[in-house]
Amino acid sequence: MSTTMTTARRVRPGTVALWVLQVLLAASFVMAGLPKLSGDPVMTEMFAAIGAGQWLRYVVGVLELAGAIGLLIPRLSGAAALGLVGIMVGAVVTNVAALGVPPVVPSVYLLLAATIAWFRRPSPGRYVRDTPGLVASRHAGADRGGRAGDGGGDS
Repeated sequence: MSTTMTTARRVRPGTVALWVLQVLLAASFVMAGLPKLSGDPVMTEMFAAIGAGQWLRYVVGVLELAGAIGLLIPRLSGAAALGLVGIMVGAVVTNVAALGVPPVVPSVYLLLAATIAWFRRPSPGRYVRDTPGLVASRHAGADRGGRAGDGGGDS
């Protein structure tokens, strides 16, 4: 008789849908970033029209590729999506202010990246850890008549 028990891992549809969105968005940003880095004539003309210089084309291309890679790494996916939100905010503003074209495509990418950033945000307790020294100082403050964590005393 075997005492081993296997438990089936339940796959949540929302998690699968979020990963599919991340993979598709990462592919889109790779396809957007590579022409910027390879010096595609359309990209060089567009960045010349923006007027900020070709250095911006390289910066945006590198950031788009880095964001695409980050979307595929579970620990980095939320931060990468947030970075891509920033790039897309800049793209929306640039389309309207410098190029004079409707910002439909960057707006869609902005919403998709924002959705990923929202659902991949860290839980509030992730960065709060009770360390023994911190817990001791909180209790020491409470023991001296002050509020917990204020260092105590009547000041």
